[in-house]
Parts: sequence; structure tokens; C-alpha cells
Amino acid sequence: MKTALRLAPLAVCLAAAPAARGEDLPIVPNPASVTRCEGSFAVSSRTALVAASPGARQAARHFAGLAMRSQGLALAVTPGAPREGAIAFVRDAQSGLGEEGYRLKADPTGVTVVAARPAGLMHGAATLWQMLAGDREHASLPCAAIEDAPRFAWRGVMLDSARHFQSPQFIRRFIDAMALEKLNVLHWHLTDDQAWRLEIRKYPELTRVGAWRVPAGPAAQADIDPATRKPRRYGGFYSQREVREIVAYAAERGITVVPEIEMPGHATAAIVARPSLAAIADPPRQVPADWGIFANAYSLEDGTFRFLEDVLTEVMALFPGQYIHVGGDEVQKEQWLRSPRGQALMREMGATDPEKLQAYFTQRIGRFLGAHGRRLVGWDEILAPGLPPSSVVMSWRGTDGALAAARAGFDTVIAAHPLLYFDNRQGTSPDEPPGRARVVSLEDVYRVEPMPQALTPAERAHVLGVQGNVWTEHIRTEERVGWMTFPRAAAVAELGWSQPARRDYAGFLKRVAAQRPLLDAIGMPYAKTAFAKPAPRTGSRRMSQQLELCSDNVALSLEDDAPVAGPRAVFLVDIENPCWIARGVDLGRVHSLTAAVGQVPFNFQIGEDAGKISFPDPATPEGELQVRLGSQCEGPIVASLPLAPAAHSNAVTVLPPAELAGSGVRDLCLRFAQRGLDPMWVIDWIDLPEARP
Repeated sequence: MKTALRLAPLAVCLAAAPAARGEDLPIVPNPASVTRCEGSFAVSSRTALVAASPGARQAARHFAGLAMRSQGLALAVTPGAPREGAIAFVRDAQSGLGEEGYRLKADPTGVTVVAARPAGLMHGAATLWQMLAGDREHASLPCAAIEDAPRFAWRGVMLDSARHFQSPQFIRRFIDAMALEKLNVLHWHLTDDQAWRLEIRKYPELTRVGAWRVPAGPAAQADIDPATRKPRRYGGFYSQREVREIVAYAAERGITVVPEIEMPGHATAAIVARPSLAAIADPPRQVPADWGIFANAYSLEDGTFRFLEDVLTEVMALFPGQYIHVGGDEVQKEQWLRSPRGQALMREMGATDPEKLQAYFTQRIGRFLGAHGRRLVGWDEILAPGLPPSSVVMSWRGTDGALAAARAGFDTVIAAHPLLYFDNRQGTSPDEPPGRARVVSLEDVYRVEPMPQALTPAERAHVLGVQGNVWTEHIRTEERVGWMTFPRAAAVAELGWSQPARRDYAGFLKRVAAQRPLLDAIGMPYAKTAFAKPAPRTGSRRMSQQLELCSDNVALSLEDDAPVAGPRAVFLVDIENPCWIARGVDLGRVHSLTAAVGQVPFNFQIGEDAGKISFPDPATPEGELQVRLGSQCEGPIVASLPLAPAAHSNAVTVLPPAELAGSGVRDLCLRFAQRGLDPMWVIDWIDLPEARP
């Protein structure tokens, strides 16, 4: 009997119902088509889940597990065809629903989810769970007919596990949360300057040495490991067994894991582990704890390429998908230009532009991957003549890279800074985790249009999709990774899945808010502030996040380095210009200022810009916090708070209050007078109490 005949009674019921908008269903991303009808299907522990094929049974078991998490329902999966009173999962290769599409029909007599492929069945299970969890009191599925398929084939999130290690258990929960939103690509950033996280059996030193570092700052230097009598190392790595399990776990949920092995730059950890890979004679000997852009790059020697091919051979055995990401961003060329091999290659190519050396590197790696049936993916710096035609260009410097790639005939993914970079704060609340200081709200992400309008229809076919990136330089904990990713990842999911006509922020916000119990059931933290209006500032205390910065050159919401264990303060600061503004202070009523300050290590690789950072000359050996009139510290000093009480503290210190001179309502500018750049003084909060009348 054909599937269409088995579904006939349900189809008749739906056809008889009046058409209605389906936006009241708590489904993210918004389906392509929803028709509502009267009634609902009650779900209890006696409800059968039926499925005939292995793929359908897998989706049914997945739904059963989700229903247990959110509703406490123990649903049994049994073989069989759709029948009255059951929830059926049906794989129908002739359904015409494509790789990820699905059809869901529910009425008071039963529910059926149909898809051509396992991924579509998993997406149908996610939708079914969202519908079920929307009625927590009665455990029922509203009557509806849904026809659904994604707009883009690539709907991804990049997770940076190199800067900070997340446990395999957390990665699984992260994948579960992605599957809830029908995201289908986990771009896994596994290597960088600060760590090498992937076990490579031929080169065990990569993780033995490269997966560990001593964090920056005096607090970490004082945290002595009794076993080694040296500062305690921080880090971790993923064994090949763990990686295989994670990749399989993701595949079961319709998610492809794309590994990123950074090259030729962002390679310091690997070079520390294997100094022979360096382009210079005296490479670094310790895995760094600095952030920024390092000068180190893999050498251009044949031995280095043999090493990378060995690594990629093991990577391909672990990750069966067609894509292998090789980075390619922010490559500094100076070491190559000073190396004999780099100079020889430039002569052989008759080139004067050092960019030709990176093109040579990328082409050589691309040919190796292509010979093994894989497609090279890289950041938009890889786009150069000679790039293998199967390569995918990931556009992060705006959409210019995507435009150039698509016009040149290359597939591309939109992953553009800043709106798709989830290390940016979501608001100005002091409760926001550390990260970059720019505010990228949930609505900001939702307003992104992934398809560059300047492309022709033929060029648009090269836009594979859209991706949000979770860089973790300043996102130290798993809880914060969840907070910074969700619900902004849900916005990316809707951008990638729903057609523009199906997108509406007010409706999305209502639907995504209904997902909070589901994220709780998964165990995935999320940004509570995304669903709440900012609380008005009360009292006389202003946290650094509630002050203005004098500039935003490299503005960060920066975590303190102490204490080693326990909560740490978070400071808003422009590291190239540590200067804060308190607006509109009534000096007729405010006569004193108290400040809480901290010291943080200046562990930032910002090149020549570090030499341009200047401070006022201090009047005391330890320095002072100067308070001046004006928004750029151009006015006279009206208070000076000596830093001596805080000089020997690794944590936050409250300085004794200082009297404020002046009158009228004025802006106050606060800047530290200090002799050196490291450590860098920062403000935690200031208190400006008004005198009683």
C-alpha cells in the first residue's frame, strides 16, 4: 500500500478545515507552509510511536527522548505503518521532499511525519517536539498541516574549542540545541595559536604539548601544581574515540561536523609542539596565552606539507563529510619573506607580492584534499587565482568575499563580522558575559539578509548559506558559550531556513521565547537578557558597562585574571585607550567619588599599535586614577585617587573616596596615570553619591 493512501483520512480532515495562519505555533525556524485546523491530538505514555524503516525508527526514538526530557513521557517505538491513535514516522523516497524537507500532519486521530531522507525526519521530530512542548499542561499536539524545507543548504554555527576547551558532554548538548533549531553544520575550530585540541596519533606531541598553556597574569603564575611544582597548565583535547562519537551523535541529528585545522597562520601551538614546522630558526617554545594576531606561520618547506598531509589524512578518517576547513585568515608573511624557502619560491614564481606565497600554500593543500574527494573551505583570504574550483570561501570580512567568490564561480558561506560574530555582547547589562564590547542583539542578527542583493540569479546559486561564529577568546566557561550562542543561533537558523516573506521579528521573538523550556530540558544555557528589557540604572553606582568608553578601537568586556577559582569581575575597556566617561554628573550635589579598580595582564598581540598606547605621567610610584572634566579628559583634574592600596592585589580593590571639585552638570572623564602598559589598570565601578539636601 502506498504512503499517500495511508495518509488519506488525515488529509481529508485537514482539507475540510479552514486555512489559518500558523504563526501562533511555537516553531523555530518558521515553516514554509502551515495550515491550522480545529482540535488537537492528545499525547500520553500510552501513545505509540510507529516507524517501519531504520531511519524512521531513529527519528521516532529521538522524538521519544525529547518528549521524556520536556514532558516526562515514556513513549515506546514499535515497527509498523501509520495507524489511528499513533504518531508515525515515514520515510518515503518518492515524496519529493528533498534532502531536508518534511511533511507533518496532525489531527485528533493521529500524527504522521513524512520525509524522503533521515535529515528531514529529524527536522520533523524537532518541529513535533516544539509543538508538544508548547502545551506543557495537557501534552497535546495542535491540529496542523506543515509542508517545510530549508532555503539554504548550509545553516551553521562555528564553535571555537581552541581558545577554551569544552567537554565532550557539552558538545553533545550544543549539538542537541542546534538540532532543535534545524541547524545542520557544526564548524568545529580545533586548532589555533593558543591550543591544538585534536588527537593526531602520528604526532602525539601536538596534544601532549600543544593542548596546554599557562593562563596570562600573576594569579595563574602563582597557582602552582604540586605534581610539577610549576604553574598549573590549563587545557584539554579530544581523543579520536571522542571525536568519532561526537561526529556520529551529530550525524544522527542531521548535523555535519566540519573540522577546522588552521593553516598557514594561527599555528603557534603546533609550532611549539614541533619546532621544525616553523618558518624561522628560533620559534617560540611555550604555547601562548595572548590574544590577537601572531607573526608565526607554518614554513613553506616540503617537510611541513608532509606533516600537514599526515594530519589531514587522520582528520579525514574522523570526519566523513565532504568539507575540511583549513582557516587561511590573518596570515602574517614576514617570516616567509625572511626565510630561504620563501625567497626561493618568490623567485621561482617571478613574484613580488607575498600574497602569492599564501596562494601557493592553499593550492597545494587544496590539491591534496581534492585528490581524496574532499572540498577545501577557508576564510575569504584564500580567494586568489589558482584556488581549486571546488573550494568554498567563507566570507567573514563583511560580504565582499562572498560577492567576489560567487562572481568567480566559487561556492560561499556568509559568516560576516560583526553581526554574525557571537563573541559580541548582546546588550549593555552588567550581567552579560565577557566578550567584545560591540552590542549585537538578537534583533540585529535577525535583521541580517544572507543573500547579497548585488548577485545575479546564477551567482546566487553559489551562496550555500549562513553561519554564526562563536569565538571564545573571552568566553571561558561552557555556561557562557551557551549564553552567547543562544538564542542568537535561532535567529541564524531562521535566516537560513525560512524564506524572507516568512520572517517577522515580533513573531520570531514570541516563538523563540517559547523555546526556553526546551533549552532548559537540553541543559543548554542561553541569554536571559535577550527576553527582558534592560533594567533602568538605579542608585549612585555605575558599573564599567554603564559608563561610556572614550573610544572603541579594541573595546572589550574583559574578565579579570583572578581569582583562579570562583567568580571574577568583568571590566569594559578599550585596551588601546583605557578611558571612561561618566555623563551628566551634577557636581552641585555630588561631592565625592569612590572607585573599584583591578589590574589585568596586557596579553594582546596588536603589533605596532601597542607602542602607541600612552598614559598620563603618574605623580606617585604606583600611579593614580585621574578624574577630569570633559568627555575626552581635556579639562582640569577634579579628583585623583592613588592606586597604592590596590597595587599588590590581583583582584578588585575599592579605593578610598576622593573629593570632587567643580560645579554644574558636567561629564567626567576617568583615566589612569601609570608608568607601563602591563599590567593594565581598569575600572570595575564608580560610586557618585549625591549629598543629602
